[in-house]
Amino acid sequence: GFPRTLGQAEALDGICELDLVISLHVPFETLKDRLSARWVHPASGRVYNMDFNPPHVHGVDDLTGEPLVQREDDKPEAVAARLRKYKDAAKPVIELYKSRGILHSFSGTETNKIWPYVHTLLSSKIPPILSAEEN
Repeated sequence: GFPRTLGQAEALDGICELDLVISLHVPFETLKDRLSARWVHPASGRVYNMDFNPPHVHGVDDLTGEPLVQREDDKPEAVAARLRKYKDAAKPVIELYKSRGILHSFSGTETNKIWPYVHTLLSSKIPPILSAEEN
């Protein structure tokens, strides 16, 4: 997400005024497991997740048959360190938007369970886009 740091939030303030910020809370272990299961095809950038979007053949790209690799920062120990660092950096950002009364937080582990709540919030804040026939 963005902004991830207070400096980024302050820079964003300089170019626009936010009236809504969404914070998604996903348990640490869920994030660690998902990121650690991510493998990529270096040449194309195609991303696979061994849990919910695996390649047809384990360890190889579906289109080229070339080997997949796990990025160094996706290995379990690196993911844990990244998540701790993110939590520390994001805390003041969350507090800033909470103090402004524009922070809306949602918790869960599955997109299809969180999304309806986020969609309802966004639908209440953003007017629908009408097609040419409706105008």
